[in-house]
Amino acid sequence: MAHKPQPATADTLAAAAKAAGRKGPPPVHLWNPPFCGDLDMRIARDGTWFYLGSPIGRHALVKLFSGILKLEDGKYFLVTPVEKVGITVEDAPFVAVDFSVTGKGQDQAITFVTHVEDEVTAGPDHPIRVERDAATGEPSPYVMVRRGLEARIDRKSFYRLIEIGDHALHEGARWFGLWSGGAFFPLIPSAELDG
Repeated sequence: MAHKPQPATADTLAAAAKAAGRKGPPPVHLWNPPFCGDLDMRIARDGTWFYLGSPIGRHALVKLFSGILKLEDGKYFLVTPVEKVGITVEDAPFVAVDFSVTGKGQDQAITFVTHVEDEVTAGPDHPIRVERDAATGEPSPYVMVRRGLEARIDRKSFYRLIEIGDHALHEGARWFGLWSGGAFFPLIPSAELDG
């Protein structure tokens, strides 16, 4: 009689992730296991992870799960070498909670830190982008962390970023934005600030 695989749980995923990630970050981009269904796990807009409706209180477990997160065709999955389960992400899977700056102007480099301790320096491979709410016009800024996974930049960090912004030409128009890693990231059309 064939052995029927058990459905994935947070515990089985955590054990597999620990085993797979012993020598650095897990190579989730190389894994393509069979889909095992959806798991009742959700990442809220503020970065809080929930399992079966309750917040996951152990930071080490959240950090472990964040390392096996994968984005495929607009959907989020936790993957191990042997299983893949779908999860819900309300906005971006990460939140950039702080940043540091070196250099100035076009030589500036902005390095973000996420709530799960990822560090990423904005640049061509890690762009900053801003979405505007259609109804309110309120900006929501993001930075690419890895393999299509973004971090929403928290409000306090965004206000600090505005202080180091500059005006530059972008696609034939003048924009207020940020320089980092040799690239300019437009945030707000300069005309909106002048008005």
